[in-house]
Amino acid sequence: MPSAAVRFRDLTLAGFVDELASSEPVPGGGSASAVAASLGAGLVAMVAALSIDRPKYADYAATHAAARATGQALADRLLSLADEDSAAYAVFAAALKMAKETEAEQAARKTALRAAARTAAAVPLACVEACREVVAAAESLAGRSNLNASSDLSVACLLASAAARGAGANVLVNLPAVGDDAFARLMQSRVEQLLNEIEGLSRATQAIVATGELRPPVAGGA
Repeated sequence: MPSAAVRFRDLTLAGFVDELASSEPVPGGGSASAVAASLGAGLVAMVAALSIDRPKYADYAATHAAARATGQALADRLLSLADEDSAAYAVFAAALKMAKETEAEQAARKTALRAAARTAAAVPLACVEACREVVAAAESLAGRSNLNASSDLSVACLLASAAARGAGANVLVNLPAVGDDAFARLMQSRVEQLLNEIEGLSRATQAIVATGELRPPVAGGA
């Protein structure tokens, strides 16, 4: 893993892939999922940008502006989550290495592991939530943006959907170590809800894109 002062966003693409392919445990699947989702968010912003100031799509100007801002913000947030995911795992790994010879050491280690596992579950959940925002923004643009770039909305959804499933798996794998059944049930239910919503939005987006047609502007706005 690069030093704490180096963010994944500051690496070259090849550099990040090299880090991913190394024998170091981080970055791992959580960070890779966040980066994949950031690419999807970037595509949403791109499609919006390619639609702005086009007379044919003037009726959708507000949708384009909103989707572009959302895509850019989500791309940035997801890259930050890639770093946060690796940092969370590093804390968990450090807790695993804590001394456990005495009862006091065992208790301290158990407390540290539970706290670290809670964070290690919360960070990928935030990624799943961001993925839902990506597909929602893509759906808002489908049929209301540059038709020549509409296939990129499908790609954005596919990337975000895969990323959400990857991040969701990371949430679930950390829950047993939290030691809180109520928290685990709540988190699992939230992941399932988000994944179902993401799947629905993704399918809807792809179906609209497949028609190759425009649809009415969002009610109450452009």
